[in-house]
Amino acid sequence: MSRPTAAGQRAHYRIGLVVPSSNITVETEMPALLQRHRDATFSFHSTRMRMHTVSPEELRAMNAQRGRCVDEIGDAGVDAILYACLVALMAQGHTDGIAEHITAERAVRDQLAERGLAPRVTSSAGALVHALRATGATRVAVVMPYLRPVAEQVVAYLEAEGVTVADWRALEVGDNTEVGCIPGDRVLGAARSLDLSRADALIISACVQMPSLPLVQAAEDEFGLPVLSAATAGAFTLLEELGLPVDLPGAGRLLNRDATLGAV
Repeated sequence: MSRPTAAGQRAHYRIGLVVPSSNITVETEMPALLQRHRDATFSFHSTRMRMHTVSPEELRAMNAQRGRCVDEIGDAGVDAILYACLVALMAQGHTDGIAEHITAERAVRDQLAERGLAPRVTSSAGALVHALRATGATRVAVVMPYLRPVAEQVVAYLEAEGVTVADWRALEVGDNTEVGCIPGDRVLGAARSLDLSRADALIISACVQMPSLPLVQAAEDEFGLPVLSAATAGAFTLLEELGLPVDLPGAGRLLNRDATLGAV
């Protein structure tokens, strides 16, 4: 639900971000994306889960903090929530055939519903899956910052969701603070080393901590196929959840409602 505004002003929405304590990127890239919207304005309100090293043990410990964070962000009366750590959920895989992002998003909704709150809820993991389906992509190439064992879990998760990972690169950075400082030329270099001949989309950053916003449009122009990142997928899904037009210029065809989505 948008906030009341004076006549002629754009509708305003509060976005809640649940982020790892060491994340320095999502709170920069998500506002930078959504402030391009012509029909609405946004404010951003964060709560943090302690996590420094991207390891299975720390990811599980981080997820265990979710209840506290959801209560805190609920106090801000947000209109939508993004659980902004893709790998924290994808590393947990599927249980009885149910993807962890579905389980986590449902748990957040249920927790807030007990307080009479009903914001829209998505996660970076769920948003990426949703955005890939929106493009019609079934075969993707992926660049990730993670250590190889964690990257393999992300690949397995996507494939369990019906997306074939045709090729991928892991930059082998385990320290989450360092992930936020990976230079764009290193990411683009990894993308250029991929075999894109069998892919119908490129995920240039499967991580909301690895900076991607300056790269998406440039990579799409260079490679000639849809380019997504965890950040652009998150923005896309938040806009859809809020019932707003998806029209954010300069960040790839996913975020341009006038572009033709799908394989090239």
